[in-house]
Amino acid sequence: MTHKIAILGASGYTGAELVRLIDQHPNMEITALSAERKAGRTMADVFPHLRHISLPTLCKISEIDFSQVDLCFCALPHKTSQEVISALPKNLKIVDLSADFRLRDPEAYEHWYGNPHTAVEMQEEAVYGLSEFYRNDIKSARLVAGTGCNAATGQFALRPLISAGVIDLDDIILDLKCAVSGAGRALKENLLHAELSEGYNAYAIGGTHRHLGEFDQEFSKLAGRPVKVQFTPHLLPANRGILATVYVKGDAEKIYQTFAAAYADETFIELLPFGDAPSTHHVRGSNFCHIGVTSDRIAGRAIVIAALDNLTKGSSGQALQNANLMLGEEETAGLMMAPLFP
Repeated sequence: MTHKIAILGASGYTGAELVRLIDQHPNMEITALSAERKAGRTMADVFPHLRHISLPTLCKISEIDFSQVDLCFCALPHKTSQEVISALPKNLKIVDLSADFRLRDPEAYEHWYGNPHTAVEMQEEAVYGLSEFYRNDIKSARLVAGTGCNAATGQFALRPLISAGVIDLDDIILDLKCAVSGAGRALKENLLHAELSEGYNAYAIGGTHRHLGEFDQEFSKLAGRPVKVQFTPHLLPANRGILATVYVKGDAEKIYQTFAAAYADETFIELLPFGDAPSTHHVRGSNFCHIGVTSDRIAGRAIVIAALDNLTKGSSGQALQNANLMLGEEETAGLMMAPLFP
């Protein structure tokens, strides 16, 4: 069976990444692509690297016949997603890549994103889209909320440890570096080549980053009590990739064995040999997440490092993985490409 797919917001990086991935899917066909400001243009014009793929012309959302669509990916900005998704047919399967349905508490959403939640009734049916941990819920969901790319990386590095109780929950430091594509395709002065290249800087310092809302929600749910991590993101002068270095109190060998048990059957999570550290180079363009564990020179402390591609495993690859679950496809379909190296 071929599933008919629509992508809203196809002119952004995550939209283009979805097209690249779905083109290799054996049972999906893209039948509609929207981009409000670029309507009427071809994807080959907007993204020349996709010119070899036969694709529908970009159009406005209002021009799409959703009765002919089986599943819709929504790659629109937050706030816009709520408005658009609320107006879509109630029987349409949706994978949202924005932040609009990630936080279960509407007040938490307003706190982190600065806008009241305008689709509270839909929030109640949304399933959090971290595939490896919400797989069964995602299979029966109509609306899946993809995680933030930073939030996904941090959770792959910490969820098994919190669940197993092998680390001190009151002493977690998450130092994360994210490539510039994580900021989207819109023009921003601080992302110009002359202002970004040859530099490296922290941002959202002191607990102001929006993905902290996801960490607070998910880690506290796992622990059964409030858990707050110390988190500082850094902007990396690279196109793709996230590297998270997590400092925890706990026995490194026990931590490693906890990961080995938790991820033993997970195709996309690669646990490296003890003492090895991952690199963003080794996951680029793929749906894989690499995790490394090493002991610290200070007894009773360990370092966990996780690397993934923010556009693939952190966003569009995760979205396709969720769509596969929702449509009854093999979870790995369209996602087994090897990383690009060098």
